[in-house]
Amino acid sequence: MLVNLSIKNFAVVKQLSVNLESGMTAITGETGAGKSIAIDALSLCLGERADAGAVRKDAPKAEIVAHFNLKGHKAALAWLDEQELLDEDDDSCFVRRVISREGRSKAFINGTPVSLQQLKQFGQYLIAIHGQNTHLQLLKDDYQRKLVDQYAAHPALLSAVSDNYRLWRQKQSELKNLETQAQQRADRQQLLAYQVQELDEFAIEDGEFTELEIEHRRLSNGQTLLEQAQTSFYNLYENDEGNALSIIQNGLDRLSELEEHDSALTPIIALLNEASIQVEEAARELRSYCDDLEIDPLRLQQVESRYSKAMELARKHTVMPEELFGHHQALAAEFAGLEQDENRLEDLQHEVVEAKDTYRQACEALSASRQVASVKLAEAIQGQIRQMNMPHAVIDIAVDYQEDKTPVASGLDDVTFLVSTNPGQPADKLEKVVSGGELSRIGLAIQVLTSDKHATPTMIFDEVDTGISGPTAAIVGGLLRRLGKVSQVMCVTHLPQVAAQAHNQLFVTKFSDGSTTETQMLPLTKQDRIDELARLLAGDKVTESALANAKELLESAESN
Repeated sequence: MLVNLSIKNFAVVKQLSVNLESGMTAITGETGAGKSIAIDALSLCLGERADAGAVRKDAPKAEIVAHFNLKGHKAALAWLDEQELLDEDDDSCFVRRVISREGRSKAFINGTPVSLQQLKQFGQYLIAIHGQNTHLQLLKDDYQRKLVDQYAAHPALLSAVSDNYRLWRQKQSELKNLETQAQQRADRQQLLAYQVQELDEFAIEDGEFTELEIEHRRLSNGQTLLEQAQTSFYNLYENDEGNALSIIQNGLDRLSELEEHDSALTPIIALLNEASIQVEEAARELRSYCDDLEIDPLRLQQVESRYSKAMELARKHTVMPEELFGHHQALAAEFAGLEQDENRLEDLQHEVVEAKDTYRQACEALSASRQVASVKLAEAIQGQIRQMNMPHAVIDIAVDYQEDKTPVASGLDDVTFLVSTNPGQPADKLEKVVSGGELSRIGLAIQVLTSDKHATPTMIFDEVDTGISGPTAAIVGGLLRRLGKVSQVMCVTHLPQVAAQAHNQLFVTKFSDGSTTETQMLPLTKQDRIDELARLLAGDKVTESALANAKELLESAESN
């Protein structure tokens, strides 16, 4: 529940801190005093968008802090734990929103910065606000359907319908894309069939072109390679008139004889000795190279043919010859994928039908649950509004399952609230039958009846009693008081019959020093409450009779 609300420099509030109690709390005050400011501040604190206009004139920033006690509130605690925002040593939770004069804002939960999206997610576990426009929403078909679903409390059935709807839409979209691309796919498949067949027949292997290039150069220059290699071997090793090896060895012999006379020759001799070994080894390798080198015109012809074909295919496919193997594999994979798409198209057609059948089955189960809940909700609403000066009202909630309706995530039902307010009058849609005051009464009855379905521990009613008065207002107040016994209820009201039913009462007052205006919210004692109720009854001129009536109202409410 909400324990404390602290507001600083917000709208006309300079500094405000108010402690909230359990049960029903009425918020009253003069018209224009700012009774709804606390609710507006709470809305901002729980993720509503803000602008610089929310900041009090001449103040650098507005700050709102809401203190909640979450003891026993498992859903909110679980969310905090999941977001790593839980204070494990305390059931308290502090939500803070700061708005700068430039319109920038920061949000915190238990001192940790959070996004507005996180605030909104957390807020749904804390507070449910029923505003003045909630009654008008009752005229909308979607809202009526949601009320039935809320009263029925069948989230699993709703999830089954929405999940199956999304699955059907996904498969239908995939099928449509495949069908739209069918001609393009057929043209591409025909081209790929020819290209892949051509490359399959050539069947180049990974790295083969590089090897062909090397072999082609060797075979096409075979005669030159052999002649030059033989000449080099002759000059290195076999020339009797003076080969490289004999010249090195001759120099080595001469220097070896002189080494004893000058040790500086020793490293030179070592180098020549190494050179002699290297030249002799090179000569052996060169001889072996000449022996192994083959001049094969037939092989050259074969290599030239395959090399030329590879070059031709590379130009045709606009790739480098070295990339021909990878290009072949990519085309083959694409071709195989297109063939799979043809099979996928047939499979998808069956899957779309199956998904839609499953969706319809889920819709039928949801519709059956709505039928049962609509009867119970209609009876409950009828019972409540007959106590609100609508003694002959008849409520019917029609749930029509439309099998041929275009599928939507909420199912195939058309839900319509029908009402008759006078004997003999046929039931019709709300907007065709009820007045503004009657709509307010029906809306409030629905809110009270469905409020126990909320998981939120705090409910706020912002002047939802507009359009009612007298005995009807007393009944409405009684409903809210009864609700306050199981939840924390805050109600902004101008009706003394409603305010008297509250367990606690706050008075909103506004004063001005001529240059600035400030709003305060004050808790009322029992005598203060009597005075305020008398003001609500009589207006500005409070009489003894009004005070007596106020005291009687309060004592009557406390005795219930």
